[in-house]
Amino acid sequence: MQTNWRIGSLFGIPLFLDPLWFVILGLATLNFGVAYQEWGSAIAWSAGIVMALLLFGSVLLHELGHSLVARSQGIKVNSITLFLFGGIAAIEEESKTPGKAFQVAIAGPLVSIALFVLLRVVAYVVPDTSRLSVMVGDLARINLVLALFNLIPGLPLDGGQVLKAALWQVTGNRFQAVHWAAKAGQFLGYSAIALGFAIDFLTRELALGLWIVLLGWFGIRNANSYDRVTTLQETLLKVAATDAMTRDFRVVDADQTLRSFADAYLLNSAAPEFYFAASDGRYRGMVSIDDLRLVERSEWESQTLQSIVHPLTEIPTVTESTSLVEVINKLDNEQLPRITVLSPAGAVAGVIDRGDIVRAIAQKLNWRISDAEIKRIKEDGNYPPGLQLATIAKSTVN
Repeated sequence: MQTNWRIGSLFGIPLFLDPLWFVILGLATLNFGVAYQEWGSAIAWSAGIVMALLLFGSVLLHELGHSLVARSQGIKVNSITLFLFGGIAAIEEESKTPGKAFQVAIAGPLVSIALFVLLRVVAYVVPDTSRLSVMVGDLARINLVLALFNLIPGLPLDGGQVLKAALWQVTGNRFQAVHWAAKAGQFLGYSAIALGFAIDFLTRELALGLWIVLLGWFGIRNANSYDRVTTLQETLLKVAATDAMTRDFRVVDADQTLRSFADAYLLNSAAPEFYFAASDGRYRGMVSIDDLRLVERSEWESQTLQSIVHPLTEIPTVTESTSLVEVINKLDNEQLPRITVLSPAGAVAGVIDRGDIVRAIAQKLNWRISDAEIKRIKEDGNYPPGLQLATIAKSTVN
């Protein structure tokens, strides 16, 4: 599995390099080195690598712009990663309003435009005939292109984020706004692929055409990802705990002795793992097998389950109408293996764990997932690799 390399941190934000970053670093160095050959081979290649590093410094500042504005809104930024197609800031949550989402989206291009203006001023001050003037001028133009390219209105570009914020403001529906912005990104991606192949066919500029095709593929893949995640978020809000819970528990008599309970259930390999005690038509609480083991066996004949139950008011619970978003967040925030689901009357309606959640989502979205995988999730208490439900649920709450 490919692993990013941590190279430090900036303003407390971890910085990572994708190994493929060195590919584009080499290509950028080659591009600038060839362009500066009139300065002599040694100087040209030295200037080339300096410009390549400054290019990615500009990308880093661009992503830092997004990150710092997000942090000013109380949103956690997990990392900034430089990779083959530039950089990406891993921002944990969505902004709370369309206006704030716009601020985060536009921050990166504004940083690039500010760098363009600053570098143009420097180029104006430096003598026109100097090599430094050439390099500063080139870097200024790169930052302008970086800003304008990112403002193309389609996800995953910043312009797509701006479009999403505008559509969110107009429609009042964040999810619909993401779907539309993602479709714009898909259209742009397919257009880029067509343009790349056209360049290859008409001009024989194979390297340029291939690069445009790769950019289009990257755009389509990420636009599709935005679309799928948004569909998943909508599902998590629509599906309630009652749709995912199971009744894989047993109701036992709260007045029976610990010995009677142990003989009836603990030696039975087919017995469920969870028990709720009831008496006089009312639930008294949950029975924990671990608590039973803490009681001296000499007392099992005299003590009843009532003495060790955990009242429903003291255990983690949700109601049947609670959305899966809230269930997932509660499981994650409190590090719970499962949650008890209560009916409107306060009775135990079911229990729900991570395996139940994945099964309910799979049924709604027509995912193919085996019973064996669901069983594994239940036993391990972890979602499948690649399905970051806890993170997605957290970002869903607005």
